[in-house]
Amino acid sequence: MVERLSIARLGARGDGVADTPAGTLYVPYTLPGETAEVDQWPGHADRRHLIKVDSASPDRIAPICPHFGTCGGCALQHLAAARYRDWKRALVTEALAKAGLDATVDDLIDAHGEGRRRAVFHARRGTHDVLEVGFAALKAHRVVAIDRCPILAPGLDGAIEAAWAIAEALAGTRKPLDIQATATDAGLDVDVRGSGPLTAARVGELATIADGRRLARLTRHGEMVAQRAKPMLRIGRTHLTLPPGAFLQATAAGEAILAGLVEAHCAGAKTVADLFCGVGPFALRLAERAGITAADNDAAAIAALQRAATGAQGLKPIEALARDLFRRPFAPVELKRFDAVVFDPPRQGAEAQARTLAASSVATVVAVSCNPATFARDARILIDGGYRLVRVTPVDQFLYSAHVELVACFQKTGEERRRTAR
Repeated sequence: MVERLSIARLGARGDGVADTPAGTLYVPYTLPGETAEVDQWPGHADRRHLIKVDSASPDRIAPICPHFGTCGGCALQHLAAARYRDWKRALVTEALAKAGLDATVDDLIDAHGEGRRRAVFHARRGTHDVLEVGFAALKAHRVVAIDRCPILAPGLDGAIEAAWAIAEALAGTRKPLDIQATATDAGLDVDVRGSGPLTAARVGELATIADGRRLARLTRHGEMVAQRAKPMLRIGRTHLTLPPGAFLQATAAGEAILAGLVEAHCAGAKTVADLFCGVGPFALRLAERAGITAADNDAAAIAALQRAATGAQGLKPIEALARDLFRRPFAPVELKRFDAVVFDPPRQGAEAQARTLAASSVATVVAVSCNPATFARDARILIDGGYRLVRVTPVDQFLYSAHVELVACFQKTGEERRRTAR
């Protein structure tokens, strides 16, 4: 059924929101002040599919990508930059307000830089059994085939073509594939998942593709297929070899900006714990001035961090621990020896670790988060434990998406520290 809706505001996912007698409705790719013609979105009672915009907002601009509107990767290429920045900062301020938190929130920092340095391409058989390689469609299981993506960094040049070549080589397995490509200083690092066991002939074909495409490394579920060069990244004074399929901050600029904020908040600390440290983008920089204990449940990431630190000059000692911080958070007695603690958990936050931090006597806690809602929950725990939320800085390395990062600093006064240390 075709309807005509007036869009009142933007929702947290970047959809236009219409308030109707039947309830709140969400319309992707619309903007506040617009009137839009829409129809039903199958399987989603509160969502509508945009047919056309009858009355456009003055903030509407032309998208930069021909796939925008079908590919589900970007939500807001059609929104003017100033309004986009206001909306993304509001994702943080509104999450804090909802949790009853009062804090200074800085202006949004643009951390897109050269663009995304990692991407996961999906390969699936679509309509009429045709192979498609690209990104997922919005709220759908189908894949939108792409031949370009303007938000990718130059270091990912050739990644889409390599993903297509790999998918075509494995088409005979008839399995859905996820092909992760990461830009490194030595070239593309590619890990393929979903193929299942491969014959020697297919592994040989993949190795030939890796050689022809001059990939730094090609792995399958982390197992080596071919390597031309070690996929390395420079982090501070170190050179780190990435584990296959490793997690990294989305952009190089984003990593540098987040790390700079973390370092500023930890200034003067002689001992720092870096929890949920990954491969060490904070720990390896902080170690230039402080002794570090770094912990993460990813044993491969911890091993890579330790190797990078061992081969570097001019760093303070780094103790790297493989530890599940959800099951075994650092206890208050373990935290006593640190002047500052940094924690950068995945999207679900770090509730268990936040509770032990709240009960600790650590002077400074720095939170890095990719989810304002779970950050606000964990922040409330820290504040209830005697911490003061000093500053929050939103960082945008996921341009045009509904994702926003933030760095926050908490401090506990001497009196509160003495009380919790008893």
